[in-house]
This record gives sequence, structure tokens and C-alpha cells, in this order.
Amino acid sequence: MNLEDAPESSNVEDSRGMGTKLAIGGGGGLLLLILALVFGPDAINIPQGNAPPGNDPLNKAPQNPAARDEKTLIFTKKVLGTTEAVWNDEFRKMGKSYTPPHLDLFSDQVRTGCGLAPAAVGPFYCPADQRVYLDPTFFEELEQKLGGSKGEFSQAYVIAHEVGHHVQNLLGYSARRGTMDDNDFSVRLELQADYLAGVWAHHGQKKFNFIEPGDVESAIKSANAIGDDRLQKRSGGFVHPEKFTHGTSEQRVKWFQQGLRTGDASKPTLDHFFTARSSRDL
Repeated sequence: MNLEDAPESSNVEDSRGMGTKLAIGGGGGLLLLILALVFGPDAINIPQGNAPPGNDPLNKAPQNPAARDEKTLIFTKKVLGTTEAVWNDEFRKMGKSYTPPHLDLFSDQVRTGCGLAPAAVGPFYCPADQRVYLDPTFFEELEQKLGGSKGEFSQAYVIAHEVGHHVQNLLGYSARRGTMDDNDFSVRLELQADYLAGVWAHHGQKKFNFIEPGDVESAIKSANAIGDDRLQKRSGGFVHPEKFTHGTSEQRVKWFQQGLRTGDASKPTLDHFFTARSSRDL
């Protein structure tokens, strides 16, 4: 991935090695409801939590300064910068103004507006504080344990997917559950976020020419590795569609490729994810 001409976002905060941060109150409790190494549940179902007793994380000195490598920070700033450029333009086409999310690089665990989250939750978006949270060690887990790709464009796709959840939040799709059950609604949101990541790649390529040979394949490999069907087979050997929360590998790849091919962020296209009879029809 060539990000030489990409702008750097000013909305990235690097708190790796700083211990738990963003204290919101006293009390106890640690969030431990995690689906192993998936892109979610993107904080939508993360409950509110409190900081551990006697912990004043905002005054902590860095525990591991070496963890804050400059390369990852610059890469993250540039990827987020491309999403800002793309979504500023797309929202302008809609007659709207885009407010970009902040992105927090962390290690071990982080306190968010949605609760206290350990790194095992994977990258996620918290609608309560409109932030994307990412522990970069996730990418090693994605490659080594789930069979995904550790390539830069694959990592950028992950960030763009989480920014897609922010776009959903701004456009009101995150509140369009209606009579859908939790799993069905979650799959629709996840597949739409994959599609929005493809839309980002489509327009980002036109603006910054950042896709290099093999990049798209690396993103597809990662999308294919984290479908619910693949993850369920890995964990128990059986596939239970009624328990899907992110969609099948085939669906995830399909919608990322569709967004990449068309770049269409029009309302009718985005509405389709919630007007389809069932998420299984997507």
C-alpha cells in the first residue's frame, strides 16, 4: 500500500503503553464479554463500566514506551486521513457535513464511552464517544490464528470498516433496528460496514492511488477469514446461522468487493441492507 501522498489525520491519539485510560468514574468491574478476535461487536453491546478502585490512569507514566512505534502511528494517521478525505466528499454529495471520528491506539485495555474493553475485543467503534479503538497487535492475531493477512492494505481495510460504523452512526443506520432481532440487525450493520470500507477504497484509490498489486487480495483474505461460518467451524466444528453476528465469509467478501467496484454511497444502496427481508438474503 502506497500512502506517500496521503494526508495525516490530526484525530489519532496514541496511548499504547499508558495503561488503562479515559477514566469516567470510580468503582469496579471489567468488561469480559468478548467474541474471540472478530471485528466487534464494535462496541454496540459493550456495557458501561467503571474504572478499577484506586486507579488514576490519567496520571500514569508510560508502562512500555517501546510499544509506541512511530511507523504504526504514521500509518494509522495516514489511513484515517484518507477516510476523512473520502467521507468529507461523500457527505458533501449528500448535502451533509462529515464529522470524523477520533482513533485511539491502545494496548492491553482501554476505557471508552461504551465501557472498559480488553485488547481481545479486537478493533471496535464506540458510538457513545464516536471513537475507533485499535490495539495493533490484533493484526498479528488475525494473521497467525485466523488465517487473515497482515498486509498494510488489509490493516487499512480494518480501520475503514470501523470508520464505516461511524458513518452508519452519523447517517442513522445504527438506530434502524425496528423489529429485527439482535443477530439479524448486527449482521446487517457489519455487512454494510464492509461495503462502506469498499466505498472508501474505491474513492481513496482515485484520490491517492494507494492500492498496489496484491493489496485487494490481502483485504479479501482477511474478510474471508473472519466470517461467522469460518469462526464457528474453528471454535466448535459446527455452523449455526441463527447465531451469526457478522455474516458469512462469502457475504463479507461480496460486499467489500461491491463497494470497491461501485463506490456508491447513495441512500437507496445503503438502505438496501435494512430493507432486505433477512440478512441471509444479503
